[in-house]
Amino acid sequence: MMVTVKHDDGEHVLEFPKPVLISEVLLELGIHASTVLAVHEDTIVPHNSRIDGDIELELITVSSGG
Repeated sequence: MMVTVKHDDGEHVLEFPKPVLISEVLLELGIHASTVLAVHEDTIVPHNSRIDGDIELELITVSSGG
């Protein structure tokens, strides 16, 4: 299954042999989950969402500080 991830630095295409959680995709990319929102078809999806097939995700960096 192909997971395409669009992020600040471009586009990454990852292949997984079985269903995977969005949090596992982030781990594979070396992105800390608390720093991004995952968006699929204009909807923010939780990082514990399971991916069962080919998908395209956009990651939006979350700013924090004070």
